[in-house]
Amino acid sequence: MIISNRIYDILKWIAQILLPAIGTLYFAISGIWGLPYSEQVVGTITAIDTFLGILLGINSAYYYKQAVESLPESEEIVSEDESKEQNN
Repeated sequence: MIISNRIYDILKWIAQILLPAIGTLYFAISGIWGLPYSEQVVGTITAIDTFLGILLGINSAYYYKQAVESLPESEEIVSEDESKEQNN
């Protein structure tokens, strides 16, 4: 299943920015203020973040595979790294 670009971008931002920031913030303030269950909360956030990252990676691989299959045989997709190497 492919999700829309907008949903993908939102979920990617959540996985790369929001969840790690929330985990770090809770871990830091729990030590200062003595908030309970810091390891459990941060561990749960990390597990959710990892799972979300895996789902986004699967979606990206599926999207890429469909894009390659829809190209005519004479065209191919070149990754950014390969493109930079060819231009140098």
